Amino acid sequence: MSTQTDANTRPANTPAAGAPATFRGAVAAEWTKLSSVRSTWWTALAGLLVMVASAGQLAIYVANDNTNDDPTDDLGIVTVGSVLIDSVELTQYVVLALGLLAITAEFTSGTIRTTLQCTPSRGRVLLAKAVVTGAVTFALGLLLGGVGALAARPVLGEWGSAPAAGTIGDIVAVSTYLALISVLALGLGAALRSAVLTIVVLLATLMIVPLSLQNPDIDVLNRIADAFPGVAGGHFMSGDTEPYPSLVGLLLLAGWAGAALLLGRAVLRRRDA
Repeated sequence: MSTQTDANTRPANTPAAGAPATFRGAVAAEWTKLSSVRSTWWTALAGLLVMVASAGQLAIYVANDNTNDDPTDDLGIVTVGSVLIDSVELTQYVVLALGLLAITAEFTSGTIRTTLQCTPSRGRVLLAKAVVTGAVTFALGLLLGGVGALAARPVLGEWGSAPAAGTIGDIVAVSTYLALISVLALGLGAALRSAVLTIVVLLATLMIVPLSLQNPDIDVLNRIADAFPGVAGGHFMSGDTEPYPSLVGLLLLAGWAGAALLLGRAVLRRRDA
């Protein structure tokens, strides 16, 4: 009698040999879905336009402040990277739409049922979406950073500097921030299932609540605000050493993204698609 075990008789709790391929298939499927819809490309184009406009406008402010008659607002020579980082404050709300729509669009159209039938594991589906969304937004962030630098540098003129190593580092930091923010949006979208509600929560988390905490300028409230993802990401991108090292800012931001994914996975497992 043959001792070879037929694949069809493998116990249900035995991991299939093709499990890694199944995850690769889920990633490939998510990439196909993300790249085949017009909203992805329109979002990327909108991000480019907002980055160019923001970087150019901020560069104009720097040049004007240094040449007007009021010496109190002079910033002196600034790096192109610092202009890019400031530009992200607005551009991020366009880019995070990629993570948001990657899941909420499926709930709206009902295609999430097909997705979960093809890949029953909720965790695998969400992880595949996170991998694709993070990779795409990171690549888009590199493009946005490069285009923003090209837009800001000539406008800054003598009031700007663009050291190669520092500028590249700032562009990579911006890309990392955008990738993690998009994964955060993905996780919240999976939990909330509504694009509008997710946007409201993101606006509150990234901007409204931290600003409200910082406005009284009370030390304990400032420390709480420093733990929010947008503020932590800002410290990371700027390479700050206070109130904590930039690496801590990156870890806080990654923690928010990871927590959002876990929340989204828990809701997906508990509720019907």
